[in-house]
Amino acid sequence: MPSLEEELFPSTPGKFKIERTHTMNRQFHRCFTSTSTMFLWALFLVALTASYLSFQSFVDSGSRYFSASWGGIQWEKQVRNSAQIHRSGGMSVLVTGAAGFVGTHVSLALKKRGDGVVGLDNFNNYYDPSLKKARKTLLQNHGIFAIEGDINDAKLLAKLFDTVAFTHVMHLAAQAGVRYAMENPHSYVHSNIAGLVTLLEACKSANPQPSIVWASSSSVYGLNEKVPFSEDDRTDQPASLYAATKKAGEEITHTYNHIYGLSITGLRFFTVYGPWGRPDMAYFSFTRNILQGKPITVYRGKDHVDLARDFTYIDDIVKGCLGSLDTSGKSTGSGGKKRGPAPYRIFNLGNTSPVTVPKLVSILERHLKMKAKKNIVEMPGNGDVPFTHANISCAQKEFGYKPTTDLQTGLKKFVRWYLSYYGYSHGKRVN
Repeated sequence: MPSLEEELFPSTPGKFKIERTHTMNRQFHRCFTSTSTMFLWALFLVALTASYLSFQSFVDSGSRYFSASWGGIQWEKQVRNSAQIHRSGGMSVLVTGAAGFVGTHVSLALKKRGDGVVGLDNFNNYYDPSLKKARKTLLQNHGIFAIEGDINDAKLLAKLFDTVAFTHVMHLAAQAGVRYAMENPHSYVHSNIAGLVTLLEACKSANPQPSIVWASSSSVYGLNEKVPFSEDDRTDQPASLYAATKKAGEEITHTYNHIYGLSITGLRFFTVYGPWGRPDMAYFSFTRNILQGKPITVYRGKDHVDLARDFTYIDDIVKGCLGSLDTSGKSTGSGGKKRGPAPYRIFNLGNTSPVTVPKLVSILERHLKMKAKKNIVEMPGNGDVPFTHANISCAQKEFGYKPTTDLQTGLKKFVRWYLSYYGYSHGKRVN
């Protein structure tokens, strides 16, 4: 029986060498042929993959084009119809943040008096988007087209200005809230700074350039202790990132006014409240928790001093916004080039009657006919300030601004809306 070695290696050396050489050549040939084939297959697969990716990119692009929330003949028709002016000497206004609290009320007021209005809102989830969708429905019911889009979308803005020669822009889109800035600081830079610049770029390049009225904030007064707060007070000590972005906005808008001739008016709102308000605001969350039998947190300042706010009812804020639009003057630039100086203004819009937070709670208790379960704690270092108080003499002089709704009356209207919207009857939710 041949050994394992003999089976593997023949006994004739010469024959072995020749056959081994031939075998090695055949193996090398097979290997070379196999490698070449694999290389060709690899090239084929690469080409196939590239073709697929190109096709997929084409499909995706087409899909994005056909599924875009803006653009197209029908979309342009809706924009133009919504922007149509129905009064002599009226204006055509692009309202950003149109599905927001103030934006909805301003849009409705403009439309009611015959101005053209087109809304823009990104419907983010900072608070319950269903409330924003309900506001959008309200706008639609009054003939206002609200576009879902972001102010950082330069192409969308360019398309809007190409479709309609807006005479005015009411810029209310922003990331709101003082405390939330500690959780998501980048959203404030994205919306309040980058978004503002993107919008200003679109406005300065438009022909004709629109006049701009935009929402700054009373938060810019920061740690200022002089009361009441006046427009010429120092605003270089912000107490929150939100305040800092609004102060930055005032500096940025001044730059665009100076360089490009944009007419710009900044409005420093003081604690706006009312129907269709923001759920993150104290009066709103207090109402919800009182009705649900949950405790509310009431902050106190240093030395147990009650916090106070210059609560301003939404209708008064709307009057200030419309007055600012009506007296804004014209931008002087054209196609990004300044022709002469343009108005630059800043106004406080407040109620001039600060009310303590405990007083606010007692008014809500009276309207809701329910007692609040209060947790009174020291105010944390989260960017809030102990008090706000507006001097509104500049707005009074410029366009006759005069608030007429006190907190008692305003909260009564808010509570009536809240109970209706959320389906309450006799203090109990029925749906």
